[in-house]
Amino acid sequence: MASSIVKAEADPQISLQTPLKLVIGEKMTKALTQNFGWQKPTVEELLRNYPYRYLQRGEFTPLSKTQIGELATVAGTIKQVTLHRSKTNKKLSWILVLVNDGEGEVEAKFFNQNWRLKQFQVDQWGIFSGVVEEFSGKLQLVHPELQIFGDEDDMNANIEKFAGKYIPVYHSTKKLRSESIRKSVNLVLDSLTELEDSLPLEIRKQKNFPTLLESIREIHQKTSEEKLQIAYERLKFDEAFVLQTLLLQRARLRKLVKTKKRDIALPQLVAKFESKLPFTYTEGQKEVIREIENDLNSDTPMHRLLQGEVGSGKTVIALRAMLQIISRTGQALLIAPTEVLATQHFLSITNILGELALGKNSPDKLSLGEESSIKVEILTGSTPTKKKSEIKKQLKDGEIDLIIGTHALISEGVDFHDLALVVVDEQHRFGVEQRDALRMKAKYPPHILVMTATPIPRTIAMTFFGDLDTSTLRSLPKNRKPISTHLVNENTQKQFVTRTWERVKEEVTKGHQVYIVTPRIGSDHYQPESALAISKDKAKRKELMAQAAEIGLDLELEELSTDKNATSLYEKYQELASSEFSQISTGILHGGQSSIEKTQIMNDFATNKISVLFSTTVIEVGVDVPNATMMVICDADRFGISQLHQLRGRVGRGENEGLAIFLTKVAPDSNSALRLTQVANSTDGFELANIDLQFRKEGNVLGAQQSGSKSMLRLIRVIEDIETIEEARNWAVKILDSDPNLENNINLKKAITILEEQEAASYLDKN
Repeated sequence: MASSIVKAEADPQISLQTPLKLVIGEKMTKALTQNFGWQKPTVEELLRNYPYRYLQRGEFTPLSKTQIGELATVAGTIKQVTLHRSKTNKKLSWILVLVNDGEGEVEAKFFNQNWRLKQFQVDQWGIFSGVVEEFSGKLQLVHPELQIFGDEDDMNANIEKFAGKYIPVYHSTKKLRSESIRKSVNLVLDSLTELEDSLPLEIRKQKNFPTLLESIREIHQKTSEEKLQIAYERLKFDEAFVLQTLLLQRARLRKLVKTKKRDIALPQLVAKFESKLPFTYTEGQKEVIREIENDLNSDTPMHRLLQGEVGSGKTVIALRAMLQIISRTGQALLIAPTEVLATQHFLSITNILGELALGKNSPDKLSLGEESSIKVEILTGSTPTKKKSEIKKQLKDGEIDLIIGTHALISEGVDFHDLALVVVDEQHRFGVEQRDALRMKAKYPPHILVMTATPIPRTIAMTFFGDLDTSTLRSLPKNRKPISTHLVNENTQKQFVTRTWERVKEEVTKGHQVYIVTPRIGSDHYQPESALAISKDKAKRKELMAQAAEIGLDLELEELSTDKNATSLYEKYQELASSEFSQISTGILHGGQSSIEKTQIMNDFATNKISVLFSTTVIEVGVDVPNATMMVICDADRFGISQLHQLRGRVGRGENEGLAIFLTKVAPDSNSALRLTQVANSTDGFELANIDLQFRKEGNVLGAQQSGSKSMLRLIRVIEDIETIEEARNWAVKILDSDPNLENNINLKKAITILEEQEAASYLDKN
């Protein structure tokens, strides 16, 4: 009887893009697709699903010479197969397979794998590999690697191939075992004769890399540590190189795009605006202003990322750029991820502009008389229908100069007379496709400025924003006061918890204001959000989001925690408002409130009608109340490093120093406590961004809405592989310099096309 492993026939027609079902069959392809959530099950999808560790079978050893605790491979005849059930635990069972190799006996033991009863038969021959253990005086192999044969000759012919070999281990589930994945991978590898290699021969030769097929074989069928390391190095370089080539190609193509040239040298509107600013620009702001001015004066559309610390003055720079565009009769758009932030921008911008934002649009901005002004409006999902229609008409007719809003600006029916500048705030909440959707609304290719207050490490920027020019604001305005941060453990420092609430009252007594932040709203008080949070059905989630938008809700995904152990906003409010703060004016703010409610509460807080504001992360970005001097973050360990830094940046924005208290219940020696300590000890956002990257890896630092490109970063880690990424980018520059259209690198061109398709599929899936 032949071996149970099926050997596939090699077929030169099979490539990475061959549908997987043509190689391993529909049934197994369906099981794999359901397990991994593939959009398009191809040979590449399976082969790029790399093992996460390896086991090594022991050398072939007669039972008489095996040692307890060592790896061994034994071969023999199955003498007995029995099923046992626990008398105390109905869910526990095990199978014992008695194997005799002629010199002794060993029991192969399998827990809760009753399906194996059909696998074993008495008098079959088999090879079993695992750690030798002893139980009740008998030798045992618990859950060994195995292979069953029909006769002794067949078994003996395979012992050397089986013993001592590395076994790849894949992420698996109860329905799809690692063993099944391994067999499918081997079947595919047996069918391949060669693979199209996207890495140019010049690079492969210089770096002495193996072929793509050799590298993939080594990762799935490891033969040695040395060869495995080289294979990993090559495949990591592949990932970095293809992505960097794509980003550089995009950047170069973008430089070829031309737009309407607008001479923004006339300074009347900007001069009038700057004369009203209560501060002077920092040197860093001046440098960024020069960079943006150069971009806006060009007939090549600006495509710039502006990153800077919390409170470093990004919004003022963006507003200045928008005024420069408006002065040349173009329209400007500012999109923010939440209604609260959009409303804050609207209020602060109209406040800064003063009388410039009053009255109707001037027919000719260049004349700019004293009576002239610019028209600013806000459009969100909860803007009343009648008002929406009015705004849409005015945008199309060119009556509105500056529109501020949320995702509602991307929706169909929002058209512009001459959209010339798009400003995207908090870039990490948006995807590249949403920038493109806004770009398509312009008559001429618009200038684009994307901003983030989440400092981005250099290699992250290179990897995920490689097609953008980058400006960085590191210094804070001179009037910004320092923020001191303290970590308080609620389990071991109860006296400091008491002191925290006393400190809140002291700040209020001084006439100052305080934020108290919690990680969730509390499903008992807000059912629609809870339903959205626990719904795993994408269609249902989309339906709930639509329903929420219709009734004026702007849901914050960060608030959708269903963890009942996390501090609830309403619970904390009820606990403190009626006791510690019974004599203090308090308020509640969260993303589940209507636009009217949120605006009223923020106005009350801004005017000091509310002294203590209980809130979720809805106040994370953009909220600017200079009189707020203290923030208490409950369950601080449930927030990310960057998020804590953003939240903390809401205080100390006036003439008084800021104070932040991180409350936590985690063990003092835990990783979570270490993370909190690092945030407490540093107010340098760029330093914290690197720490954040070390803790969370790049997949989560920027949020799920970033480029689908990261779906192909399976091996490379941007903080650990900085040199690889930089070398790959240098090679990409060299290749594109000599072959801009990749006519001589067809396989690389194909790989880039596939990557772009992955991005598009990722975007469609998210939406």
